[in-house]
Amino acid sequence: MEPDEIKAAWQALDARLARQEDLQRELLRGQHQQQAQRQLRPLRIGLLLQALLGVGLVLLGVGCWRTNPGIPGLLATGIALHAFGVLHIVFAVAVLTLTAGIRPSSAVLTIQRRLRALLRLQRLNSAVCGAPWWIGWVLVVVGVAGQTPVAPGTPTPAWVWASLALGLAGTLATWAWMARSLRRPDTSRGWLDDGADGIRRSLRLYEDVARFERD
Repeated sequence: MEPDEIKAAWQALDARLARQEDLQRELLRGQHQQQAQRQLRPLRIGLLLQALLGVGLVLLGVGCWRTNPGIPGLLATGIALHAFGVLHIVFAVAVLTLTAGIRPSSAVLTIQRRLRALLRLQRLNSAVCGAPWWIGWVLVVVGVAGQTPVAPGTPTPAWVWASLALGLAGTLATWAWMARSLRRPDTSRGWLDDGADGIRRSLRLYEDVARFERD
């Protein structure tokens, strides 16, 4: 075989191997993109439910403070429920909007950057809308009771104050645990669920794609 023929054969082999590598890269990326989208699906469903819960809290809060504007405790409870519901809606919409901006056609580094931003926002969402439910359930019970007029001067039951104190302690403990877990982002969350496991799994999938493209 002539040297020119050998050179042409090697060039053809190199081109074929390059095409196969490109095909493997695209196949891997496509598979990981599909898996990543599936990992984010439970988060999206949870956020829709969070928004609906927020609407319910707003309606409950409005009913409470409008029905008993002359009862300071019920007025404050209604306003707190109203504000808590608005926070649920705002954070749910914000996180959903950020998930919608993660497009599979974007560069891997761009997707990774957006997923990390999504992870930070979801952690904040969990801290603001999740942890306070230690107290939130008490407010909901009081808010339901406040849907009917209450006679002025009616004392607040002792169990309400005890429950609020316990809920405040639980909320502070949860915030402390979440702050500590941020220093160990790759460790197991244990009993604490910030709803971001799907985001972390998606990040690991795209890290595999980025590693394959570098090698």
